[in-house]
Amino acid sequence: MKLRCIRCSLPLLAFLLTVAGASAQQYPFPQHILYTPGTILPSNYTQAQLDGDVRAFYDYWKQSYLKTAGTTTDGRTMYRIAFGKSGAGANATVSEGQGYGMLILPLMAGHDPAARTIFDGLYEFAHAHPSPGDGRLMDWKIPRDASAGGSSAFDGDADIAHGLILAHAQWGSGGTVNYAAASNTWLAGILASTIGQTSRLPTLGDWASPTSGKQYEPRSSDLMPGHFRAWARYSGNPVWNTVTANCSAVATAIQANHSAATGLLPDFMINANPLSAVKPAGPNFLESENDGSYYYNAGRVPWRLGVDALLNAEATASKTQAAKIAAWMKTKAGGNAANIRAGYKLDGSNISGNDYETTFFIAPMGVAAMLDSANQAWLNSIYAKVRTTHEDYFEDTVNLLCLIAMSGNYWDPTTVDQQPGLIRRHVLPPDGRMQLESARPEQVVVFTVNPAAGRYGLVLERTSDFGAWTTLATRAAGAANFQAAADVTVLSQTSPVRIRDGSAGAGASHFYRVRIGN
Repeated sequence: MKLRCIRCSLPLLAFLLTVAGASAQQYPFPQHILYTPGTILPSNYTQAQLDGDVRAFYDYWKQSYLKTAGTTTDGRTMYRIAFGKSGAGANATVSEGQGYGMLILPLMAGHDPAARTIFDGLYEFAHAHPSPGDGRLMDWKIPRDASAGGSSAFDGDADIAHGLILAHAQWGSGGTVNYAAASNTWLAGILASTIGQTSRLPTLGDWASPTSGKQYEPRSSDLMPGHFRAWARYSGNPVWNTVTANCSAVATAIQANHSAATGLLPDFMINANPLSAVKPAGPNFLESENDGSYYYNAGRVPWRLGVDALLNAEATASKTQAAKIAAWMKTKAGGNAANIRAGYKLDGSNISGNDYETTFFIAPMGVAAMLDSANQAWLNSIYAKVRTTHEDYFEDTVNLLCLIAMSGNYWDPTTVDQQPGLIRRHVLPPDGRMQLESARPEQVVVFTVNPAAGRYGLVLERTSDFGAWTTLATRAAGAANFQAAADVTVLSQTSPVRIRDGSAGAGASHFYRVRIGN
């Protein structure tokens, strides 16, 4: 009797036949990324519903905030993200919004057939409005705010650069826009003009000299370790690993010394020299009396840190920091997302005027909640609260990015190709490796299953001719155990799973596969 085990021959062929010629995208929505082990997704909606929520929210967001903005010299349409639905905001754009849009479009390619055209138009608009400080970066607000002058804002440029790297992974750089070259230019500008030369922390923009004391005064929402970690892999420049480590050190120091009970970070921080001496900024440091509190900048921190931890197993600091915030908020809100308020002091007490709810503070908390399986009910409450709630530009855009993450569809452009080959194509389970334990007629099939695959149903099948496949065992989505057919015995339910196939006939070649079921 000759027995062999295959991993993906026919499923891969079927996949190629399905998508050949459909589009040039490499990772069409939905991707169903396998986040780091131990993380969870909302369980109160099916995967199909999660994907549908993202599609619907994206369509609404696009209709509400995507605007045409003239043409390039060769006649291509430029696009911008409006700063609001109506009034003066609808006629303005900030680099932050342009960056958000350039993150969203590559992630939604496959749902939106115009994604690449729109992305190119967003890039052309950013490129056409350079910062007076460093022309490789974008002016922070268009039309320019005469009272504030022209300059860059770190978060907008960081997301623009990362969006270009996402675009390079999604579409390649052989089209009208050379995404790889553009991203390299943007990264060079960010490093030269907005990363402290000694602190190796993000500055507020190219107006805050990276050689002055301002390099020790970062905004908490500019701590983007997931971006910086990816940039180190993408560029090969180890400076980004230093930036990642320093951002983590600053967040750890704030949590240890200024928000031990809550884990909350302030909007702005000062005195990060040395990093361990960092402390919250005082009132009206830059924007408002709440500059030293968890407010409309720091509200993005659970999302930024959470995404890093979801995508990078080595991001233990980000996981600890984000999980601490989520755990405190779960207790503060009594497990009910509707009780999350609009900002807090670092000790967890209320700030003046925060007695209202907004998705801006709720949705990012959902991304952080994904990092601990004990948060399932908490995550479900958050997701249900924000999945269809519409507000205005800032809230809706951050909410959409969080929904993409909470649905399992946020990916890293430098590691997405290392995902277990076909799990994201809905053919094989995570780490779908299989091996034969013996060559006896009663064959024992051994395979490993990533714990993060709990949301999928799995089916073990056998064939001798690649025509008909016989089902040997199944595991329902969310279930712990495989159920076996007659003459098939599950020897071990935990990974590696071991299943004895006593129904295999002698004198024939048998091939096994594990695929995604219902």
